[in-house]
Amino acid sequence: MKKSRIIIEVEEFSSLQELNQADLELLQEATLASETSYSPYSSFQVGAAVRLADGQIIKGSNQENAAYPSGICAERVALFYAQSKFPEIPVESIAIFAKSAEFKLDKPITPCGSCRQVLAEVENRYGKKIRIIMGNNNSHIQIVEGIESLLPLMFMLESLKKPKKSK
Repeated sequence: MKKSRIIIEVEEFSSLQELNQADLELLQEATLASETSYSPYSSFQVGAAVRLADGQIIKGSNQENAAYPSGICAERVALFYAQSKFPEIPVESIAIFAKSAEFKLDKPITPCGSCRQVLAEVENRYGKKIRIIMGNNNSHIQIVEGIESLLPLMFMLESLKKPKKSK
């Protein structure tokens, strides 16, 4: 038997003023995107902003549906739009912002499992890590470099490849 240790490095900030200009701008765009959230069931407004390698910023927000789970998270809205509209331009970073008028958010919101898997696929597609900036309405911010920090031992394309048959 062999044991392995997984170490996750997270940058933590207690105010927006601590962020570099690029991260601050992206988080502000995610905050604006949260205003377009359609979340009448959860009252949980999430916005995401994706920065592409050419500097473009694509925004998305969570969209709920009475026929749960037919809704979709803000991260996937933004990532899927970016990939469908600009398929040749790699994703550099994503900011995620969440707020609620009905409950207090003490920690930054992390992507759900489905969004983590989509982020893994996007990283694999472009062959580069994505900077993930996570915040909420109390100015606590966390940043990780690459989805592997949030999704160790992830499921990838290699898992789907069939072994070659020997002749």
